[in-house]
Formats: sequence, structure tokens, C-alpha cells
Amino acid sequence: MVGRTQLKIVRSPKRLAGEIAIPGDKSITHRALILSSLALGSSKISNPSPGRDCQSTMNCLKALGVRLIGQHGGGPTIVIHGTGDTGLTEPTNVLNAGNSATTLRLLSGVLATQPFLSILTGDASLRSRPMRRLIEPLRLMGAEIHGRGEDSFAPLVIRGGKLHGIDYSLRVPSAQVKSAVLLAGLFAEGKTTIEERQPSRDHTERLLRRMGVEIKSDNGRIYLEPLRAHLIPVDLCVPGDISSAAYWLVAGAIHPNARVKIRNCGVNPTRTGIIDALQAMGAKIKEENQRLEGNEPVADLYVESSQLRAIEISGDMIPRLIDEIPLLAVAACVAKGKTIIRGAGELKVKESDRIATTARELSRLGAKVEELPDGMLIHGGSSLSGAEVESHFDHRLAMSLAIAGLVAKRETMIYRAHVTEISYPGFWEELERLAR
Repeated sequence: MVGRTQLKIVRSPKRLAGEIAIPGDKSITHRALILSSLALGSSKISNPSPGRDCQSTMNCLKALGVRLIGQHGGGPTIVIHGTGDTGLTEPTNVLNAGNSATTLRLLSGVLATQPFLSILTGDASLRSRPMRRLIEPLRLMGAEIHGRGEDSFAPLVIRGGKLHGIDYSLRVPSAQVKSAVLLAGLFAEGKTTIEERQPSRDHTERLLRRMGVEIKSDNGRIYLEPLRAHLIPVDLCVPGDISSAAYWLVAGAIHPNARVKIRNCGVNPTRTGIIDALQAMGAKIKEENQRLEGNEPVADLYVESSQLRAIEISGDMIPRLIDEIPLLAVAACVAKGKTIIRGAGELKVKESDRIATTARELSRLGAKVEELPDGMLIHGGSSLSGAEVESHFDHRLAMSLAIAGLVAKRETMIYRAHVTEISYPGFWEELERLAR
């Protein structure tokens, strides 16, 4: 039986309109929590992501001896009493990252430098995701780290110690692996250099600079000097998560009677591939009130009903919208023409095989979607029709299917819809408010 909270029914509304304040950026919140814990002194994080993934990071940090205090007067705030780079304590139990690969990978970089034993694990989904790309560079730095299945999967056993800087080339763009190496490099002997063949999100680099770290980026290479003093504690207001805003951008663009405003959204250029792709498809999206908050660009976004056309998405665009590809597939279903997505093989090892599950579930709604080895081919222009669909315990797929349901004839029933709590706990309430 599927519980009431696990099933959501979406109907196409006559109008979609309103103003949204989206939750804090999940990627930035993870990094702010971890780096503030390593600073010496107190930091304050305002508007943190309320998602379950960031709660997993908080739980792991508490288990490592970090004091984190939540405050709710005037909006959610977390105060972190940083221990400095030598203040973490050996955990008395296994550290559980839940569903959060970011938690597991970033903390692996930190724990590889600590003088104690730690074990990192996660839920069944996370334990099935590949970790060899994480283990390899950390071992090259001198870390003693082991995983299950020939070092391919969590749980990871880490015996920390002294590391040395390396010159490492990322074969596949991954902000999580890059960040793990940078976090390990902070406390290593000698410079750490990372080459990125394709740019990935740079939230870690931006926050490190703000906290006093000597880190430079030039022509696809990142140069990190080891920490000479403690990280400087900072107060940070987390901008709205563009990956959460993306659902409303697509909803506003594909619904025939829509106008939506999104306040205080992060528009870091390493993350705005979704905006660029939608605008290339003909979406009427405007950015206003651009400003810089805590080294991160922020703006208010406006979107309204649009006539979309097919495009090809590949190359350097992919890392800038990797999390939004299931959602872009929804937009492509109603766009005129044939949309091709290539170079997105990384989707196969996300919370679900997002190429297979996206194609399967959208096909149930009447879409014409073909799987490619590293992407999808979507024949747009067909009318969607409501049906029973499955989230596959993937939060991004669940929300993408909900957006598809807004333009489908008849109601769409989404099973295991509660999984949206991982990144966007208020998603269903916001959808109901906009669709009235």
C-alpha cells in the first residue's frame, strides 16, 4: 500500500500565477556548514536549505563534535561554533549521510586529513552510487581510504593522516569530487592543482576565498595553497536554490496562462544552464535586481507563458544543468521539434538512472522519448495525458513529473512523491498555492 503522504495528484490549473521565495541553495548550504565547522569561531548561516540532505550533513558534523544551533526568529538561521582544523573528534559510531552524495564526498575530503578512524555510509541508493572517482585522488594525496566492492561503493572506511598536495585532472566534471580534493588540500603539505576539462559549479572556491584561503582559477585550472592560518568564520545568507527555481521556470514557460516571479535566486554562472537552455528554446525569462551576496550573484526571475522550440543540449552546457535535465525533458515534450540531449551519461548514476526513469515515466504520460547511451531524444509537440507515474525514490524526477502534470489532460498520480523532502520540503504546498 502507498501511504497518503506518498501519493500526490496533480491536475492542470486554468492559471498559474504568484510570487515565490524558494528555499536556500542546497549546494551552498552543504559547503557553508562544513567550512564553518572548520573555521575557528562562530558563523551564522541564514536561509539554509531545509532539505533532508543538508540535515544529513548537520547530523554528521554534530557526530564529529561540532556545535550547531538552529534559530528561527526572523527566518531560519544556523549558528555554527567552528572547532578549527584540529578540533573535530573521532565519531563513536558510523556517520550516516542518508541520501546525500554531497555529504559523503565532501566529508571524505575532510576526514582524510583527521587523525582518527571514521566510517561513512548512506541509504541503499547512496550505497549503490560509484565512489571510485572520489577515492582515487584522495589516495594519490596519501589518504588511507577503502570502500566496498573493490573500492567502488560506500560504506567508506577512512583512517586520516598527513596528506600532500597533488596535480590532478578531473576526467568527468564533478563539483563534489573537486570539492573533496580542495578540502583535503587545505590541510595537505604543498600546493594542490586541479584541472577541469569542463567547468563545474564553483561554490566551494567562492566560499574558500571569502574565508581567507589563497585559491585561484585560470584557464580551466584551480590552484590551492594549503591553509597557513585558521579559516575565517563568516556570516552568510544563502541565496535561493536555482535547481528549485527551475521547476517554476519550466512550469511558467509551458503553461498556457502563467506568470511567476521568483525572488532572491542564486544565478551563479556555473548553475544557470537551465536559464540559458530555456531562453534558447524561446522561454520568456527576465532577470532583474541583480546583485552580489556573499560572493554569489543573486537576482529576481520572471517567467511567463511561452512558445518553446526544440534545441540540442550537449558539451559544456551539461555540467551547468546536470540536475535539471529530467525537467528540461518535460519542457522538450511540449516544445515544437526534436530535442537532443547528449553527453549526460552521469545521469545514469544519480539517485536513479535518470535517463531510463525519465524516459519511462514521461512515456507513460504520452511523451515520445527515446533513450540514448548518454542522453535522450525527445519528439516534442505531443499532448500529455495524465497517468500513474513513479518517482523511483528520486526527488528531482518526482518534481519534474509534477510539472508535466500541470499541462496534462486528466490527473497525474505520482507515487512515492514524499521523496521531494530531500531537497524541497515545501514543493507541494508551493505548487498548490500557485495553481489556485
